[in-house]
Amino acid sequence: MNIAKMMKQVQDMQAKMGDMQNRLGDVEVTGQSGGGLVTVVMNGKAEMRKISIDAKLLDASEKEMLEDLIVVASNDAKAKAEAMIAGETEKVMGGLQLPPGVKLPF
Repeated sequence: MNIAKMMKQVQDMQAKMGDMQNRLGDVEVTGQSGGGLVTVVMNGKAEMRKISIDAKLLDASEKEMLEDLIVVASNDAKAKAEAMIAGETEKVMGGLQLPPGVKLPF
């Protein structure tokens, strides 16, 4: 592979990565815990957008459990956002062959 062709592929990939990053703010993923009693919605940039708590959990005696469920639901949503980002990055990368040790995004 010649260097000019590789540089063109890198430039194309960088443009696609920029487009993908711009779209991530509009994509939403939902994480859950407690069998759906707590749900967290995040965008593709792992920014929390919404949290929903079932009224059954709004009891002072359940405070600690509720806090734990919020953490679990947030982590679930974040993991889903990261998986979605990895999948989108793979699509953008296409067949670009990078030298060993090169990690993206740059």
